[in-house]
Amino acid sequence: MSELLEYLQSFVTENKNELIASRLAERTRYITVVLEDIFESHNTSAVIRSADCFGIQDVHIIENTNYYKLSPKVVKGATKWTTLHQYREDHDNTTFCINRLKEKGYKIVATSPHTDSISLQDLPVDKPLAVMLGTEKLGLSSNAMELADYHMYIPMYGFTESLNLSVSAAICLQHLAERIRTENVNWQLSTEEQNELLNLWTRLCLKDPEGLEKRFYEDHKKAPPK
Repeated sequence: MSELLEYLQSFVTENKNELIASRLAERTRYITVVLEDIFESHNTSAVIRSADCFGIQDVHIIENTNYYKLSPKVVKGATKWTTLHQYREDHDNTTFCINRLKEKGYKIVATSPHTDSISLQDLPVDKPLAVMLGTEKLGLSSNAMELADYHMYIPMYGFTESLNLSVSAAICLQHLAERIRTENVNWQLSTEEQNELLNLWTRLCLKDPEGLEKRFYEDHKKAPPK
């Protein structure tokens, strides 16, 4: 840990520092969630909130036609603690996002009740997973379905054939977050990733982190890194 980070932590309460440390130990990038063209802001915000609750660090938001909007009353500040990746610059943001995730080693999981699918309980977790959810009315695009490695459904036993999008996301993330902790997989963040988030989260707990950093370098007669 750097001297600067230790200095900044000294201005954070002991309880908050302990909370950050405990949350870092449970954080993962082994599971991530991808939202394709979601137009209801409360759904996107609810998924981000669920991701934070279940220790999922990254949320990927594809914006081909619908742009991401935040619903503060729903998200409850979860955007502070998660990492959002937005895709809106490419002519085919879905393909671009999926290809990037596959390059990082993720298996793409398309959620859909309408194809020959594997159940959530039977989904393999031997590789990192990116769970994709589509628009509220139409679901995932045909492109996303074609590029997916798995088609997955949530088992249901009632008359209604589908769940609310954010509810589906919460069920998937909670189940998979538990599964990876019982399997022999390397689900935790690397030391470098933990240090990066520790620095970020500590700063989020301070009213004037830039001012404190400036004072640190003045007191230690050091030049800040370029």
